Amino acid sequence: MHFKKQLLAAAITTLASSAVWATNGYAPHGIGQKAKGMGGAGVAFTQDTLAGGINPAGMVHQGNSMDLGIELFRPIRKTTLSGTPGGFSDGTFDSDGKRHFLIPEFGYNRMINSNMSFGVSVFGTGGMNTTYKGGIPLFNGTGTNVGIDLAQLFVVPTLSYKINEDHSVGVGLNLAAQRFMATGLANFAGSSSDAAHLTDKGKDYSYGVGLRLGWMGKVSDAVTLGATYQTKTRMSEFDEYAGLFAEQGDFDIPENYALGIAVQATPKLTIAFDVMRINYSSVNSVGNPLANLLSGNPLGSSMGPGFGWEDQTTYKLGFAYDYSDKLTLRAGWNHGDAPIPSSQTMFNILAPATVEDHITLGASWDLGDGMEVTATYMHALENKITGPGSIPAGFGGGNADIEMYQDSFGLGFSWDM
Repeated sequence: MHFKKQLLAAAITTLASSAVWATNGYAPHGIGQKAKGMGGAGVAFTQDTLAGGINPAGMVHQGNSMDLGIELFRPIRKTTLSGTPGGFSDGTFDSDGKRHFLIPEFGYNRMINSNMSFGVSVFGTGGMNTTYKGGIPLFNGTGTNVGIDLAQLFVVPTLSYKINEDHSVGVGLNLAAQRFMATGLANFAGSSSDAAHLTDKGKDYSYGVGLRLGWMGKVSDAVTLGATYQTKTRMSEFDEYAGLFAEQGDFDIPENYALGIAVQATPKLTIAFDVMRINYSSVNSVGNPLANLLSGNPLGSSMGPGFGWEDQTTYKLGFAYDYSDKLTLRAGWNHGDAPIPSSQTMFNILAPATVEDHITLGASWDLGDGMEVTATYMHALENKITGPGSIPAGFGGGNADIEMYQDSFGLGFSWDM
């Protein structure tokens, strides 16, 4: 068992050590390079073997194939504090400990027969990362770096089946792993149910299993619909941070569900649109508000405070244009209101998931012999959440404003096998 845990920890470190997505909350704007070039849309328009993370029903349409991808992700995060007593913690603090992250992905699909396929999709789907060098006086008075690092990895074996020529269904087993670390939160020791397991405990790991179900149906010559549902994934606790996260270190992965439509507007142009709902508030360590602390529930307790996130609905619009037999061009837009209310910005200095609008571009080149290369770019527009009075009087009072923008560049390779 110890060896198995070491092996899983190594896998997370290798595949998701930089999975610091904070685009649609802490979920990525899309899964797979082709979907990412289209604003993340892919529920009814699957294009590669990363489809298991979007809609497993689409895997049976990928044939015998494999995909590898890598992404360079650059989030720029900043917080500004004002109105703290005597200005002791006033100032602007940049999370500049690390700004560039490499994020890999992998997918494989094999046809069992003409109507059924088995595959696997491997990707980092979420995370939060901040490192404020030199610390923030509000969090500690020692000059120690302040920040958190959460990485999530999914390995999703899938089974996909064509009911008939127009409809398919699929199921994926979400084998999930998480890694977490927190530093520099010493000032909250008096507000924790277990101060010995609050901060600076190094890397801790969590594991769980969930399901993703999907359907795709071609309802006319030009229109395809899709639907997908991912169960809440109940994870083992972060024991080393039982005094930080609500329910003694619990950090489950929230359920989400989505509907999609793809329209072949012309023989060369496909338009895809998805609507996705992520139920962040169903996870206490994510959704519980800071007010829970003020009403007598310390950090780490069953009803202890979390990040105060609300549920999020995201909209993903994408275009794919076959410029020639060899070149496909893509563009997209992705929007989701930030899940952080203005009253909850103090704790979200650690997880400033503020961005709402994303612009994406992409292109694929057919290299011949069943090989293809894909390039993508994403820019998440800067968004600031102001938090007047968001620092409670018990912590001295004041205002916490958080902001972020992002860029990413992706490269993917596909092979027919």
